[in-house]
Amino acid sequence: MCQILMLGLRSLVRIINLAGDRCLSIAAQAACAAGSIRVAWVGHMNLQEQYDDAMFDFSRGEFDRAIAKLEMALAADPEHFDAQLALGMAFYRKGDFAAAIAAGHKAEKLRPQEQLVHTNLSLFYMKSGDKVTAEKYGLQAKIESWRADAKHSGQEKLESTPELQIARPTPQPMKFPSQPWKKKQ
Repeated sequence: MCQILMLGLRSLVRIINLAGDRCLSIAAQAACAAGSIRVAWVGHMNLQEQYDDAMFDFSRGEFDRAIAKLEMALAADPEHFDAQLALGMAFYRKGDFAAAIAAGHKAEKLRPQEQLVHTNLSLFYMKSGDKVTAEKYGLQAKIESWRADAKHSGQEKLESTPELQIARPTPQPMKFPSQPWKKKQ
């Protein structure tokens, strides 16, 4: 494995063993086919491609590479919620609970009412040994779940199917009380 530094169009980009089909020359392609070198143009990837590439590394258990790529994506867009959330989980899977908690709190600042953020923070605190704080975030996750359920149940009532509305009984016509002060014609 090797790491290559390459000057991109606008900035210096660190290339980290990515897809072999993006090699630069025939010699590099031969080296990629042999498996000794892999090169990618990270500087030319859009943010979603960088995130997807990091998640691919995460799924393969290559947490250090996933962390580096997620940090690069967050350098490009610090408000990228999914990258921030995944960064916390990558640190957790690597065993760095303090960094996972810090990344989780950054994700919490981006979306304070996101259930998954509180669930992850609960997990991170539990593994780091702080059960009281873990319970706090676990309860917050439940509250966010209830909040989401209440939001969805209100929408379901508004979007009920017409078949169910047909089955409703028709209301009885209203009978008005007699009006003795009116003259009968």
